[in-house]
Amino acid sequence: MQTTTLSFDNIHSHGRLFANLLRARHRTFIEQAHWDLPAADGMEFDQYDTPASRWVAVHDDLGGIKAGVRLTPTTHRCGIYSYMIRDAQLGLLDTIPRDILFGNAPIAPHIWESSRVFVCDDVPACDRTRVQLQLIGSMVQSARELGATSLIGLIPASGPRLARRVGLDCRPAGPVRDIGGSDSVAVTISMQTKMH
Repeated sequence: MQTTTLSFDNIHSHGRLFANLLRARHRTFIEQAHWDLPAADGMEFDQYDTPASRWVAVHDDLGGIKAGVRLTPTTHRCGIYSYMIRDAQLGLLDTIPRDILFGNAPIAPHIWESSRVFVCDDVPACDRTRVQLQLIGSMVQSARELGATSLIGLIPASGPRLARRVGLDCRPAGPVRDIGGSDSVAVTISMQTKMH
């Protein structure tokens, strides 16, 4: 199992890995979760997949995707959009409630958003925890290398338990809300603490 952090600068060096990641997102979010999201050629994407973002992919030697996450700086803007949680709070998104956060969405160079977090459904149950831990560890490492000291993101309501198991300081930043048919919560993740 390998992990690669993709950017517009390096996707040419990784063959079909980026396309495979977007196809895995299509399977996860459109085919299985039935979310109404943009797609083309079996790949899911949205307005936040820009050169400012980074994508962490957990994959096998042949580029088969096991898990992934997108990281976007909270300072980025593209037209009317900034990052998903802030745009939801501003009423720009129909699928995420405006009251997703307790306070105002942050805008700071040291805070990045984590979004489109997934583990593929074909990862065997005996490997899921290992894949999740690999994804979390690589997400934190990549975010730190980008200068982030904290992340903000939407995760399943049960997600903070897993984060605490690996030593992440993960705290609710908003109420539990039904998003796409499952209970989710906005969280902040401080990367000042060391993971186990």
